[in-house]
Amino acid sequence: MQDERVRILFATPECAPWVKTGGLGDVSAALPEALAGRGLDVRVLLPAYRSVLAAAGRCREIARLPAAATFPAARLLEAPLPSGVLAWLLDCPALYDRDGGPYQDPAAGSDWPDNALRFGLLARVAAILAQPNPTAWRPHVLHCNDWQTGLAPAYLHFGGGLRAATVVCIHNLAFQGLFPAATVAAVGLPAASFAEDGVEFYGRLSFLKAGVVYGDAIATVSPTYAREIQREPLGFGFQAFLAARAARLHGILNGIDVRTWNPLIDPLIARRYDGAHLDAKLENKRALLERMGLPPAPEPPLFGFVGRLTEQKGVDLIAAVAPALAAAPARLVVLGTGSRELEAVMRGLARAHPGAVAVEIGFDEPLAHLIEAGADAFLMPSRFEPCGLNQMYSQRYGTPPIAHATGGLCDSIVDCTPATLADGTATGFLFREPTAGALRGAIDRALAAYRDPPAWRALQRHGMARDFSWDAAAREYVHLYASLAPAAAR
Repeated sequence: MQDERVRILFATPECAPWVKTGGLGDVSAALPEALAGRGLDVRVLLPAYRSVLAAAGRCREIARLPAAATFPAARLLEAPLPSGVLAWLLDCPALYDRDGGPYQDPAAGSDWPDNALRFGLLARVAAILAQPNPTAWRPHVLHCNDWQTGLAPAYLHFGGGLRAATVVCIHNLAFQGLFPAATVAAVGLPAASFAEDGVEFYGRLSFLKAGVVYGDAIATVSPTYAREIQREPLGFGFQAFLAARAARLHGILNGIDVRTWNPLIDPLIARRYDGAHLDAKLENKRALLERMGLPPAPEPPLFGFVGRLTEQKGVDLIAAVAPALAAAPARLVVLGTGSRELEAVMRGLARAHPGAVAVEIGFDEPLAHLIEAGADAFLMPSRFEPCGLNQMYSQRYGTPPIAHATGGLCDSIVDCTPATLADGTATGFLFREPTAGALRGAIDRALAAYRDPPAWRALQRHGMARDFSWDAAAREYVHLYASLAPAAAR
């Protein structure tokens, strides 16, 4: 007999630490843990990629799923995540047992050609589990994440019968899961679904649109981003039907893992510290300068960047201001990987300014922590940013962020002005237009504050005092689920 707790099935294509390509992997680990901490009964459904099975270790089979449409047969396995939350792993070797990441062939550097089937099956199984099913555990709410699970509400809509309520969470609207029209039949949706008020999007099937149209509620990862996606340019063609569903659109700011990202206990930095002992931050700066091959002197100020080297992240804007930064004088350290063109630009800047700019192409978790701890300020000039995490890490580490005022950056950074500095709310520097000139203006404001040590210390401590834990987001999701739970009896 099932207990009386609210039951949530959290369907996702990735979950840290077992499989992660970005923020979604972190969210899929942290939010279910926070929900379980608030008394909810949560299961995380994700594909049993080869790497996931290796990390999960011993699993228990809980169901077998027959072949259907063009989908092969599959099994459902159970294993606990490191948090203790139960993971249900969709085991289908024909679709998931392969080298490489969850979305791309490492040899070709392109999307797997059968991604429509790989994630269509994930969505179909999520829908099966959201109804009376072989496991005898049925959720009150199915929480779908991004386009990879977007077909689940469509399957439930056209299937009829008793079902869970559905929440579709958009982590980045730019990724819409677009496939040829013929895919509709391949994934077992009726022809009637391929319509303007259904899954059709400019002549193609959109997995994400299916979720937006047929989901009971839509969530996204910050309040400002929820408003931005209802208009151009950040609506990416979805703005009209998102605006039409505005009453069911909820912007809930993500949290961060405040145990992993805590300078007082972080084992990956040179010296631990808190807001009362910020002088210790200087040792991390020295360690970072040494690690990046820059002169070890504590001055001039040091700016950091960690992230994808793409135009979306504003890396071209950083490249444009880097020579002026070097002349200020100031220094810049960059860690990331992305477009080949921007990687080459960054390497060129390091060669042109060997004592002021240092770049490491790739990803290195200890170095990412050391940049947050050792830099004086953190650059985040994203053209759009649904939520963002590094700006929260930076504030936790007393490294004020300098960011474009968009999406979750607006919702998590308080711009430093004389008024906000005086009332104790200032935590960073925001600029309004995504241009090199506007970024340079924000950097100049930061440099002016840096030259006023009492003001800079106050700014650092304001940021370090912010609560970016998942508790606030979990509370909002619990309220959202409670508003939808009666729909589960349909």
